Amino acid sequence: VQLQASGGGLVQAGGSLRLSCAGSGRTFSNYAMGWFRQAPGKEREFVAAITWSGSRKDYADSVKGRFTITRDNAKNTVYLQMASLKPEDTAVYYCAAKAAYNGYYTLKYNYWGQGTLVTVSS
Repeated sequence: VQLQASGGGLVQAGGSLRLSCAGSGRTFSNYAMGWFRQAPGKEREFVAAITWSGSRKDYADSVKGRFTITRDNAKNTVYLQMASLKPEDTAVYYCAAKAAYNGYYTLKYNYWGQGTLVTVSS
């Protein structure tokens, strides 16, 4: 699966942004999808994940209630709607795909996109 993340940019604190991740190649709908982020000087961390059907979603505590992950298998795309953004949300955001949902919060994904930068100004 090839993944292409987009939608990053500069936004003021309290604002919203929607990231997209378009998949191609192997059957996109067979894979669970995750979003991760990496801030400068920090390790990559889990943000959100969704099962192949969309029936289950999980979030990091730091984004719960502010971010929403969804997917459209007909469009081979997964989204991350981000609201009430904070300066500490500033990072490069990556989408990733994995065959099995277990371990969704780890970095053990099969495929990774190239990342899109989100900058939240105070």
